[in-house]
Amino acid sequence: MYKLFIKPLLFKFDAETAHKIVFTLLALVTKIPGVKAIVYFIYSTNNKKLERNLFGLKFKNPVGMAAGFDKNAKLFNEFSYFGFGFVEIGTVTPLPQDGNEKPRLFRLPKDNALINRMGFNNDGATVISKRLQKRYTSVIVGGNIGKNKSTLLENAAEDYEKCFNELFDVVHYFAVNVSSPNTPGLRSLQEKGPLTEILLRLQKLNQLKDKPKPILLKIAPDLTNEQLDEIIEIILQTKISGIIATNTTIERSGLSTAEVEIDAMGNGGLSGLPLNKRATEVISYIAKKSNKAFPIIGVGGIHSAEDAMEKLNAGADLVQLYTGYVYEGPALVKKINKRILENG
Repeated sequence: MYKLFIKPLLFKFDAETAHKIVFTLLALVTKIPGVKAIVYFIYSTNNKKLERNLFGLKFKNPVGMAAGFDKNAKLFNEFSYFGFGFVEIGTVTPLPQDGNEKPRLFRLPKDNALINRMGFNNDGATVISKRLQKRYTSVIVGGNIGKNKSTLLENAAEDYEKCFNELFDVVHYFAVNVSSPNTPGLRSLQEKGPLTEILLRLQKLNQLKDKPKPILLKIAPDLTNEQLDEIIEIILQTKISGIIATNTTIERSGLSTAEVEIDAMGNGGLSGLPLNKRATEVISYIAKKSNKAFPIIGVGGIHSAEDAMEKLNAGADLVQLYTGYVYEGPALVKKINKRILENG
């Protein structure tokens, strides 16, 4: 039904407007008595064999929603009824910010892809923390955190600390985002010095807590093998819990969409099917090079159950969806979970 009726209708609107329409409708429809039960029956897969125990957390199944979809933690409860084993909210910054100028989200239907330069638009850590307190499901929630655009790079660690403290009691794990291409200079924080400082400072705060939370690092797909080697060293040195591979890419080669159309869209991170192969390569490289020393969440270009299995077989322990969910619809989660069960 989604691909025949809903998707064609939504695609008549620009991408960001369509996203807002979906959120508004879901918020309204799920308030109708019985709707959540129906949605749960249609899209959820319940089987103990799908459970995953990683960094002290029990995931109902290994399929999660990637950060960026529910930026402001408005529907994380509702999305649990759609079969997700976990939902990652954000990216959250200490202060609210509007993000970059519109238009800033574009579809590439010929490539089953999106280009976004949203710029960490969000309501800020304090507001989002209050929303996360209103939890009525058991879904695992990850908090993806970043820095405000106005914060100087040399002060970036302070922003990550502020978000960490504000969200600590309301999320199950943290994802440190230093890999978005849409905040000026942010990717430079993936370099060894600044990245080590940020992670060590977060770990220091973490160890002061009664029950420390897992901290994961989200990396770009555009890193070289040498840079990935450094990332592995940093993870082992700082003893964080794992890695999320990968964020969006600045690469534009091999696309079917006309170059003039892509140029008109401007800068931003590319997600979707064109990212699939590279994201899997990064997962495979990290898994082999580190000898699976830490868990990996695989994300990037998952548009089918086969795509998800490739990520898992390459070394991912969990997977996340975003663009594939936009193009393929909510049935994708169940298809992936069923395929995992079929493959034992």
